[in-house]
Amino acid sequence: MTFRMGELFSGPGGMALGAHMAATELNVDLRHAWANDHDESTVDTYVANIPGATSDTVHFGDVRNLPIAELGSIDGFAFGFPCNDYSLVGESRGLKGDFGPLYQFGIDVLDEYEPAWFVAENVSGLRSSNGGRDFAKILRAMCDAGPGYVLTPHLYKFEEYGVPQRRHRIIIVGIRADLATAGVTFRVPKPTHPTKSDWKTVGQALTGIPAEVTNQERTRQSPTVERRLSYIDPGENAFNAKRMPEDLKLKVKGATLSQIYRRLQHDRPSYTLTGSGGGGTHGYHWKENRALTNRERARIQTFPDWFKFKGSKESVRRQVGMAVPPEGAQKVFEALFKSFAGAPYDHIEPNLAVTDATVHLASPRSLERDV
Repeated sequence: MTFRMGELFSGPGGMALGAHMAATELNVDLRHAWANDHDESTVDTYVANIPGATSDTVHFGDVRNLPIAELGSIDGFAFGFPCNDYSLVGESRGLKGDFGPLYQFGIDVLDEYEPAWFVAENVSGLRSSNGGRDFAKILRAMCDAGPGYVLTPHLYKFEEYGVPQRRHRIIIVGIRADLATAGVTFRVPKPTHPTKSDWKTVGQALTGIPAEVTNQERTRQSPTVERRLSYIDPGENAFNAKRMPEDLKLKVKGATLSQIYRRLQHDRPSYTLTGSGGGGTHGYHWKENRALTNRERARIQTFPDWFKFKGSKESVRRQVGMAVPPEGAQKVFEALFKSFAGAPYDHIEPNLAVTDATVHLASPRSLERDV
């Protein structure tokens, strides 16, 4: 079984790495065909780490200027279309924003190359954007793309799949309609770590980092930040710290985002790491008065230690925070490849459903906010 995979909005390669890990595990011949990202350092990271990727096949630049018809034939396609306008944090402009409409370039790829399958990823906030109408429009476009696709959208909670982070993302798997009619059926893989007692913790994730590993530089903290952190207990942030002296409290009106100077908890998964945000949003060690290093963030995102990120320290932080956790993606691709092989696997019902008119949540728990 051979698949040539193309990718838009590739990021540093979390989705691609997960796909290759799954292919290696199942003896699938997965071949990199091409990819694209708008950030040069991110492209450099992808080229340095993803099998088969080169500076000729990974295109740096705005997707709006990408000659899609010239990229080359593919059998599979992945695209984590930009989430900025669907995030629960921010203006949530949806399809009216600068980034919201960019999913259409993924539709253009499906129209042009008609791959056997695709995997699309976005934030959980997509489902509620514009009262759910944006999500319904995107799903309808995916269904109607090319020769037509059968979709399985699901809100994955990655902590339930072995990722030491409470990261909730919508992943939509599409199977080309003729193949679905012929019997290829994708099902949502059953969680491997379904209960809180099964979840991997940040303490486990950050144990044993080799001294020689890359991207391990520490951020210099000001004396004020170090002092502020000294009064924040694990799980607390700058606004709810019970021991915080008055002179160290933040006087920022409306800025009560729970991640600001929020310490991790050693015995629990991390809260959702992000790639954006200024001071106070970098993720903070549960014991030491400091921000996490990029390698520690990468560990929490399940990137292996051999994976070398390129670019400045701040660029790497953005890359890590915006990426799909490779081990989470691996679980999805393993199910996808088994679906094409006709191999059985444990599965569950999707918690998102597609109808002709809209998108319904199959479970009220799916409305839980990312934390």
